[in-house]
Order: sequence, then C-alpha cells, then structure tokens
Amino acid sequence: MRINIYARCAELKKEKEQPAPPDAELFRQALDGVIPLAPLNRAATHLSPPHSPLSTHPAHQPEPAPIQDTLSDHGAGDTPLTEFMRSGISRMTLRKLRRGQFPIQDSLDLHGFSSDAARKLLLEFLRDATQHGLRCVCVIHGKGWHTGGGEGILKTRVRHWLTQCAEVLAFCEASPNAGGGGAVLVLLKSGG
Repeated sequence: MRINIYARCAELKKEKEQPAPPDAELFRQALDGVIPLAPLNRAATHLSPPHSPLSTHPAHQPEPAPIQDTLSDHGAGDTPLTEFMRSGISRMTLRKLRRGQFPIQDSLDLHGFSSDAARKLLLEFLRDATQHGLRCVCVIHGKGWHTGGGEGILKTRVRHWLTQCAEVLAFCEASPNAGGGGAVLVLLKSGG
C-alpha cells in the first residue's frame, strides 16, 4: 500500500487546526482496533486477595519526649579531658576505640554553635544514636584556640558533658585524620 505523503500532511494540518478532543475521546481513539481477550484467556483476578490502598498520609509518629537537660558546666575546668572511661569498662576497650576498631556510625558537628545550643544538640544526638542502636559516634567540637593560647570553651564543655551522660561508656580524641583534638570518638551503650 502506497501512502500519499501530501494527503497525509494535509490530514495532519487539519488535525492541528481542530480543537483537541477530550481525554476520553483520545483514549477511545487509541483503543480503536484493539480486540478484547476472550473470557477464557483472562487472568483469574479473583484468586488473589484484594490489595488495600496505600495510605497517602504517613502514620502518626508520636512526638519524642522532651529531653531533660541535666548537664552541668560546673567542674569542667580549663583543660579538656583527652579520654574518658566509665567504671567497669576495660582499658582494652578504650584502646580499641583509640585505634579505630569501632566503625564510626554517625557524627555531629558543633562548629559555630553557642554553648547552650551545642548542649541541646549533643543530648538529642546521643538520644537518637542510642535509640538507633549505634555504638560509635564522632562529636566534632573544634579546637577553639584562643589568642591567649588556651583551649576552646566548647571543646572543654563537650568533653565534660559526655562524662555526665549515662549512655556514654568511653571517649577519646579522634585520630588526626578524623579531626584530632577537635573531635572525640564516643562509645555508646548497646541495646538502646
């Protein structure tokens, strides 16, 4: 069958000039010439259980309980701790933490936050980490060198706060490639 290209172009031009048919009409035109399957050739849809429609609204998640801020700045001193180990934790565990034998599963960067904001973020971070069963996290507080050569306030306070958190088993300064004196690796209780 030979197609007259000029006639086809004229038809297309006429179709462009006519208003577009509604979607239902377009659908009928698309199905023109389709032959329905005989009833014996259809899939048995009644054998599979009906699917419940997917919820378009996310399940209501209860708001987490507010975090009690029980951390104190008192007793932090001027010199930050380089490591901490809760009573009952072996020196071998601290050594493994220092050597990087616990993979870092999450981190928190506190650069640029005020002391109050950093304390709240730290508490939230530790709660979330223990709820998700994380064992080792990194808290980046920065070195905070002062012009007088002293240590930064946030560095000292973060390390002091960590000693007050029951979920913290141990911490040590991060290796130089993971932040050095500006970060601590924190070992958390398991099974949170």
